[in-house]
Amino acid sequence: MKLDNMFKKTRLPRRKGVGFADTSADTAKPEIPEGLLRKCNMCKAAIMTEDVEAGGYICPKCGGYFRVHAYRRIEMITDENTFEEWDRGLATKNPLKFKGYEEKLNALQEKTGLDEAVVTGKAKIGGVETVLGVCDGRFLMASMGEVVGEKIAKAVERATEQRLPVIFFTCSGGARMQEGIVSLMQMAKTSAALKRHSDAGLLYITVLTDPTTGGVTASFAMLGDVILAEPKALIGFAGPRVIGQTIGQKLPAGFQRSEFLLEHGFIDGIVERFQVKETLSLLLKLHADHPMESGTAGKPMVVSREWRDTKTVSAWERVLASRKKDRPVGKDYIDLLFTDFTELHGDRYFADDKAVIGGIARFHGMPVTVLAQEKGRDTKENIQRNFGMPSPDGYRKSLRLMKQAEKFHRPVICFVDTPGAFCGIEAEERGQAEAIARNIYEMSALKVPVLSIVIGEGGSGGALAMATADEVWMLENSVYSILSPEGFASILWKDSAKAQEAAEVMKLTAADLYEQGIVEQVLPEPPDYTVQNMKEVTDLLEKRIEGFLEQYVNIDTEALTQRRYERFRKM
Repeated sequence: MKLDNMFKKTRLPRRKGVGFADTSADTAKPEIPEGLLRKCNMCKAAIMTEDVEAGGYICPKCGGYFRVHAYRRIEMITDENTFEEWDRGLATKNPLKFKGYEEKLNALQEKTGLDEAVVTGKAKIGGVETVLGVCDGRFLMASMGEVVGEKIAKAVERATEQRLPVIFFTCSGGARMQEGIVSLMQMAKTSAALKRHSDAGLLYITVLTDPTTGGVTASFAMLGDVILAEPKALIGFAGPRVIGQTIGQKLPAGFQRSEFLLEHGFIDGIVERFQVKETLSLLLKLHADHPMESGTAGKPMVVSREWRDTKTVSAWERVLASRKKDRPVGKDYIDLLFTDFTELHGDRYFADDKAVIGGIARFHGMPVTVLAQEKGRDTKENIQRNFGMPSPDGYRKSLRLMKQAEKFHRPVICFVDTPGAFCGIEAEERGQAEAIARNIYEMSALKVPVLSIVIGEGGSGGALAMATADEVWMLENSVYSILSPEGFASILWKDSAKAQEAAEVMKLTAADLYEQGIVEQVLPEPPDYTVQNMKEVTDLLEKRIEGFLEQYVNIDTEALTQRRYERFRKM
C-alpha cells in the first residue's frame, strides 16, 4: 500500500509537547496561508511546516522532537514500498457500553485516517524482514483498548509463526478508560504473546517515544530484548502530575525522561531520530545470523598449547604491572578485536553500572556478546567507572546480556579486569553477594561457549562472576587471586604493609595459575605494555579466539555444559 495515501496532515491540539500548534493570526497583520507556519511548543518559535517535515519532524530552531504520525514513521524507517499492513478494520465491542464512545472512535477514524491507535504489519528494514507496530498519539493518546491489544497480539503471533523479529514504536497514555477492565487485560494478552515469541528464540525490539506511560509501559513497551528510546521522551508508569500530587514533592529535573531511564538501567540506549533506521538495521542483521546450531557435533577438543614463564619477574612486580595506569583497558580490546560493537545498557532493575561495558559485536563476521570490566583510561573515567569495581547492577547487567546471548545462540567473550567487586553500603543494600552468586550459578550452565580473559587484575569473586567459563586465559602480567595482596596480608598477618610478601605466597601470577590448571592459556606481553604496542597482543589474541570459537561453537549443548561442570569439579 502507498503510505502517502494513508497519511493526513491534521492540526494537533495546542498543548505542551504535542506536535505542532496553530499560530495565532492577528487580523491586523497580513494573512499567512493556512498550514505554512507552525509553532514549536518547546521553544515557541514560528517555523516553516515544510522545514520540519523535511527535517525528520525536529524543530530546526531548538532541536526538539515533534510526534510523528504512524504512517509517516513507517515511511521513515522501512525500505521503500515494503510495508504490508495487517488487521485493519477490527472494531471495538464497547464493553462498558460507554456513552458516546463509539461516536468518538468514528470521528477519530474520519479525522486521522486510522482505524485504531496502532498500525501493524510486515516490512523490511535494511533488507531484513520484520513485523512492525507503530502507535499513533492522535488516536485517544494511543491508549490501549481491546482492538489495540488484539492487533498487537495477532502481529506477534504471526511473527512467531513466520519466525520473524518484532519491532514496536510505543507512544501511549496507557490503558483506555472507556473500556475498563477489558483494557487492563490487554496488558496480560500482549505480554503472553511476547513470551511465546521470546521462547521461540526470536528478537523483540521496542523504541519508546514521547510519551510512553501507564499500562503500555507496564507491558509490551518494556519487554524488549533491546529497548531504545528517543531523546527526552517521557517514559513511566504513573504520570509526573499524579506522582507529584501523591507524594506532595517537587519532582527532579528530567524525571521520567529517556536520559533518566538510561541512568537507572531500564533502557539500552537513546537514539537520535535520524539514526533509528540505521540502528535497527544493524541490530536486525546482528540477530539474523546464527553462529551456533544446537545439537551438532563439535570438533575434538584441542589441548591448549604449552607455555612456560622464562622471565625472572617477581609476583609483586606482576601485581604492579597489572595495575599500571597506562595499561590497556577493556574498551581498548573491544575496539581492536571486534566490529559493529553496539553497547547495551542497564540491568533493568536499578542502574547502568559503568564499571561493566557490554553489548553485541562481530568477530570475523560472527555475532558475539562482549563484556568487559572497565577501569577507564584517565582519572575522570576511573571515577566514572568506579575504578573497575562493579556494583550489583554491573553483574546483573552482564548476566542479562549473557542470558540474551544464550537465547540467540551467541558465544560470550568476557574481559576481566577488576580489583574486586565494589564494597560499599549501597552495594550491600542492593545485594552484592546475591548478584555475584547468581552470575556464577547461571554461567556454570550457560548453553553457549564462554571465554574469559584476565587482562589486568582478577580480584576475588568480583572476577569469578565473569570468569565461570569454558576456558580462562590470562595475559602474562595479569594476576588472579582470592583477594588483593594488601587484603591477604591484613587478614592473615594483621599488616597490609606485607603485601609484597603476600603476593609471593598467594601464587597469583599467570604462570602460577597455569601450572595449577586454573587457566588454559597465557599470552605474552611486550615490555612496558601500553595502548601503543597492544596490537602485538591483540594480533595473537585474535588468532587464539578464532581457534576457541572453531572448537566450541558447534559442540552439543549438553556436552558443552557437562565439560564446563567437570572443569570446575576437578579443581
